[in-house]
Amino acid sequence: MSLNHIVIMGRLVRDPELRRTQNGTAVTTFTLAVDRDFKSKTTGEKETDFIDVVAWRATAEFVCNYFTKGRMAIAEGRLQLRDWKDKDGNNRRAAEVVADNVYFGDSKRDGAPAGGGEGPSYASAPGAGSYGASGGYGAPLSSGYPPPPQSGGAPGGYSAGGFVELDDEQEGDLPF
Repeated sequence: MSLNHIVIMGRLVRDPELRRTQNGTAVTTFTLAVDRDFKSKTTGEKETDFIDVVAWRATAEFVCNYFTKGRMAIAEGRLQLRDWKDKDGNNRRAAEVVADNVYFGDSKRDGAPAGGGEGPSYASAPGAGSYGASGGYGAPLSSGYPPPPQSGGAPGGYSAGGFVELDDEQEGDLPF
């Protein structure tokens, strides 16, 4: 873990668009509207910061496939300052989050799969993107964790999360 670590949560300002570098590497830049934790003394309203986020490779593809304008997203990564010159030759500085992982910050809408696709909503490449659990928050995939089982679960009836899988008869005994 590095000292430069940031986690932000906010709503996407617009639909992300997937682009590719000249050598074919996937990249997307999107903006999150992040509410501050406190209200302004002058207006009594919570202020909002608009924070630029950059995601690369499989994380960029994951974001573009499953996130749309208005979706709540959690971006985890590092803060990066970038210096550049504008068209008039003036020096400019931009701050942005370079996201290692992006998670769902809300539930799927209208019962539809996240992003409108079928099947599990996770980036399956090792070390890529995030795993979007059905109905909310995800857990990052890394080379140390296998992807979730497609069927059957782990040996002994335990799932990857250490919970016992219930059959249909046992589900009727649940209090909810």
